[in-house]
Amino acid sequence: MSASSVRLATVRSTTALPVRAAVCLVLLTLVATPAAAQEPGADPYAAARQRLVETRIESAGVTNPRVLRVMRQTPRHEFVPENVRPQAYFDMALPIGDAQTISSPFIVAWMTETIDPQPTDRVLEIGTGSGYQAAVLSPLVKDVYTIEIVPSLGRRAQQTLERLGYENVQVRVGDGFLGWPEAAPFDKIIVTCSPENVPQPLVDQLREGGQMLIPVGERFQQTLYLKTKVNGELVGVPLQPTLFVPMTGKAEATRQRLPDPANPTVVNGDFEMPLPTDDSLPKGAIPGWYYERQVKLLRGDAYAGENFVRFQNETPELASNLLQGLPLDGRLVTSVRLSGALRTDDVKPGLYPDSLPAIVLSFYDDQRRQIDMVVLGSTRGTRSWRSISRLIRVPPQAREAIVRVGLFGATGTADFDSIRVEAVR
Repeated sequence: MSASSVRLATVRSTTALPVRAAVCLVLLTLVATPAAAQEPGADPYAAARQRLVETRIESAGVTNPRVLRVMRQTPRHEFVPENVRPQAYFDMALPIGDAQTISSPFIVAWMTETIDPQPTDRVLEIGTGSGYQAAVLSPLVKDVYTIEIVPSLGRRAQQTLERLGYENVQVRVGDGFLGWPEAAPFDKIIVTCSPENVPQPLVDQLREGGQMLIPVGERFQQTLYLKTKVNGELVGVPLQPTLFVPMTGKAEATRQRLPDPANPTVVNGDFEMPLPTDDSLPKGAIPGWYYERQVKLLRGDAYAGENFVRFQNETPELASNLLQGLPLDGRLVTSVRLSGALRTDDVKPGLYPDSLPAIVLSFYDDQRRQIDMVVLGSTRGTRSWRSISRLIRVPPQAREAIVRVGLFGATGTADFDSIRVEAVR
């Protein structure tokens, strides 16, 4: 794929290209040498996997040598559909069918490190998906029990895991809300889909002193918690805001707060939301936003109000961004206005000319495949605060969206404020 074919400003395809796809192609080249030049039996993805760990996992803070070794060895391309296999070693979530996704490699590595896997651990995973997280856990623990509610995904994951020789992984098709009682108790439970509240059966199946890693909250506003069972109750700390697919089945049927896809709204787009006084967010997190990279919430000299966010980066193509998911149904909303305010200081593009600070809105269909992407901003140099806005047609097949802000591989400083997505009737 040539650089020109993935220039961000002209992307209008169904290939689910990530934000700043050109950046990903530079950092995560899929094939180190042409296929014809490789030795028989050589892994054509080995170089990409090594580069992924170096530039997107280890550099982002994962330090456990056992986890890093497994991430270098686990063939993620075997756990994604063939149509997205060229993106297997991008640090991004990918659609795997049945409206489900495989988490980004960094999130998988970070979650694995967070539960501190030990060789004697018996681990329960809720949300098998394609089987990739189970494959990563397999060499690190004694046994992995993993549950998938979608039959076709569960059967496919089991076949993949068996074909690749992960003998200590057992797969069950069923509702993860109920857990796996006959195999309990578990030393660790890792949940890769989000319920509104922690299911009680999972609490019951965790051994005393065991740990559970689980994203909890509303459909597009979740917090990842690490919880420890103490005297039969879970005691936890928030780790980071996050975005996982919802836990379906009983968990979804009992959800109290539902998204409103007819009225998409950016939460805390003006960055004025007060910081919570409880434990609902980790210290320093920006309410409403997640996957913070090289960004600070600052007070004073804002475009409007008191607060704004500042991104700073000195290394070309190093991640520096925020993102937020929002409900958006193209059958109910035909157009939206994307707007915000941007200020830059000594901004230079990264390895590609369009690696520049921007506000980006991506649309996804009912299978969570990216179907369109619109870029607003792309500013270089030094410029004072300015308002930017664009009216955007919503693809009829859109069912949700993600708004991203950041430097996207550029160097320098970029400030953002007043980020909005508003339905236009």
